[in-house]
Amino acid sequence: MSTDRGAQRLAALYREGQRFWSTPTGEAIRCAERACLGPVCERLFGMHSLELGFGSVLADMCPVRHPMQWAPTRELAQGASTLVCSPDALPLPDGSLHLVVVHHLLEVAPDPHHMLQEAARITADEGRLILFGWMPLSPMAMGRLSPARRQRLPWRGQWRSPNRLRDWLAFVDFEIERVDYCAFHLPGRLPRNALFETLGRRYNLPLGDSYMIQAQRRPQLIETRRSGLRFTAPLGGAAFGAARLEPDHRVARQQTVQERGMTESE
Repeated sequence: MSTDRGAQRLAALYREGQRFWSTPTGEAIRCAERACLGPVCERLFGMHSLELGFGSVLADMCPVRHPMQWAPTRELAQGASTLVCSPDALPLPDGSLHLVVVHHLLEVAPDPHHMLQEAARITADEGRLILFGWMPLSPMAMGRLSPARRQRLPWRGQWRSPNRLRDWLAFVDFEIERVDYCAFHLPGRLPRNALFETLGRRYNLPLGDSYMIQAQRRPQLIETRRSGLRFTAPLGGAAFGAARLEPDHRVARQQTVQERGMTESE
């Protein structure tokens, strides 16, 4: 994805995704997903966030001060806060974001494993990594039975279950806190039925078109990182730091000899 040709292919995919999310079906699904994301965003505070996806901003209700969007090329950037790069090479420091949202991009990304590694890398220890994906068994998935549809978004790409992504997240030292299912409806209908959405959300039934994964860095790894900042000795092992961890017995002996000499002189 470092070549111009790869960037142009991703730009074409980005435009196709924008067209889908502007359709009535896309807007209805986006509305349902935004309702799932809202309670999560309201509990998050921080300086920076990033959304990786094809649609417009999804977490605009989040109190994070500096939200950023993503685009594969400069022509597709929608504002000054748009990060223009390949999704598997994010030019951001480690642990610098309190919220990272990957919105239906893992299904079609050229290198989904590397992209997930990058998203995990830039997520802060206290932050949240949010993944939206398509349910392999759902009313929306029935469209994948048509070979013609499988060549277009959103039906193209690899649809993975939350359990499959659980293994992927474990590889990058993250764990799933919760999985929420979104966009409930009958086949051939738009996900706008308030009754279906209410029942599906209340009992969190795995029958919606999409799911939202909340993931966080493993607590053991966070404690290891924090404890690494509390060393009273300089880095480099006992050979360099022993004097700060326990008294130097040679110094103590010298002080004792001096005290004895002063006593004898008196």
